[in-house]
Amino acid sequence: MFDIATDLPDDPFAAFAAWYSEAEKAPAALPNAMTLASCSNGQPSARIVLLKGWDNKGFVFFTNYQSRKGEDIAANQRVALLFYWDSLLRQVRVEGKAEKISQQESRAYFVTRPRSSQIGAWASQQSRKLASRATLDTRVRHYEEVFRHREPELPDFWGGYLVRPLLMEFWHGEKARLHQRRMFQRADLTAKWESNLLYP
Repeated sequence: MFDIATDLPDDPFAAFAAWYSEAEKAPAALPNAMTLASCSNGQPSARIVLLKGWDNKGFVFFTNYQSRKGEDIAANQRVALLFYWDSLLRQVRVEGKAEKISQQESRAYFVTRPRSSQIGAWASQQSRKLASRATLDTRVRHYEEVFRHREPELPDFWGGYLVRPLLMEFWHGEKARLHQRRMFQRADLTAKWESNLLYP
């Protein structure tokens, strides 16, 4: 039987690596799908985004900086992430601070995207009101023409965020809702992690 106190690595990033590796092998459509929660003006909002990279500094995702999430983060760096892998009965909660990655890093990822997605990044005024689908289609055709003879460059309003965690909680589902939970927490980004078990 899995014991979260002894079978989970004592470093939260190593623990995430182990669980994420299992999630990639499990019958899940998008193991890198994660809920991103942000908050500004006292109103939280959440949406699914895709994890595009991670290391012992944190977790990276990409978006339009002028989107709702981008505006929230500009006002309040504190965010939360949630990974849920249903087939494994596991989830990982992350709380921390989001910061923009460098343009060079964003550009390195942008050039790997399909051309249609690159055009889409230019065409979409993400989270803004849209009069009709035809309006968006017109903008797509416009940028297809703009970049007809060259590769689309990275928009200055688009790029990545790194979420640096201050808290990581690992949840393993059990019968009778007696779930196993282990939380890693640190006071700041330079502090050592403290680990505690939690009641279900």
